[in-house]
Amino acid sequence: MSEIEREAMEYDVVIVGAGPAGLSAAIRLKQLDADLDVVVLEKGSEVGAHILSGAVLDPCGLDALIPDWKDKGAPLNTPVKEDNFFMLGEAGEIRIPTFPMPPLMNNHGNYIVSMGNVCRWMAEQAEELGVEIFPGMACSELVYGDNGEVKGVVAGVFGLEEDGSYGPGTEPGMELHGKYVFLSEGVRGSLAKEVIARYNLQDGKEPQKFGVGMKEIWEIAPEKHNEGEVTHTMGWPLGSNAGGGSFIYHLENNQVYVGFVVHLNYKNPHLFPYMEFQRFKHHPKVAKLLEGGKRVAYGARAISEGGYQSMPKMVAPGVALLGCSVGMVNVPRIKGNHNA
Repeated sequence: MSEIEREAMEYDVVIVGAGPAGLSAAIRLKQLDADLDVVVLEKGSEVGAHILSGAVLDPCGLDALIPDWKDKGAPLNTPVKEDNFFMLGEAGEIRIPTFPMPPLMNNHGNYIVSMGNVCRWMAEQAEELGVEIFPGMACSELVYGDNGEVKGVVAGVFGLEEDGSYGPGTEPGMELHGKYVFLSEGVRGSLAKEVIARYNLQDGKEPQKFGVGMKEIWEIAPEKHNEGEVTHTMGWPLGSNAGGGSFIYHLENNQVYVGFVVHLNYKNPHLFPYMEFQRFKHHPKVAKLLEGGKRVAYGARAISEGGYQSMPKMVAPGVALLGCSVGMVNVPRIKGNHNA
């Protein structure tokens, strides 16, 4: 779209995406050099609006980034008190004891959090350091320099024609240029995919693998609530032709996160991940927990599941990939936010 004339703003670093990776990068940059001009562009209406992780957070990343996070009021309010792992059958379950589990599965010292709230708090910390954060600014294109390097992004384009072209009513947006551009768009971000393909960053790596994760927030009866309880399951309703599992996290205020993950390499082409989630909620153990409760929020997102061997090269001329854009989920730990 080089024929479109736009205003341009100059920064030292342009960061796409106000998730844990993008905000951490912004904070760290300002810690290293308070004079840097750093901007974070977030497509959501506010920071946290597109954060969907139902999360057990290992605070090691926060410990390194903001050691006094407790004093600064970080919303880590529910320490994990109980770890459960079950293998489900259609009518019952078998509890797998925790002692034979590898240490990385242990959630002692971790917190059940709303990552949306954690990101809102991180945005406050970033702004106090002088980071500019622009919500409601989706980035639709990359801008390249004379030597083929990434030098910026196009943000704030509105009113495209039905075929995606620019018409008389299109707001062309603006260009934000940086000495470096950081892409923290989440899984399969359009700009990150373009960078990976253009600079062959996946060469020599295993292909990335993906899953779909569905999450609901439920308010349940107080007598059924056990704040700090973490439960993971495998098995039913997914058969031998599909991998995945579930999580149930009891946070504060009689709320639980109920989530279900299906690996997208399932063999049965008619499998419907959402309906498998619905079946899961009718398992006797889960149905008993949710009976009389109320679902208050829900959503779904893609998950990168390839692990370390599937991570593309993280840098190319003028650009770096962060967080889920590069696939930083540690699948055995069922966690990625601490890496991001």
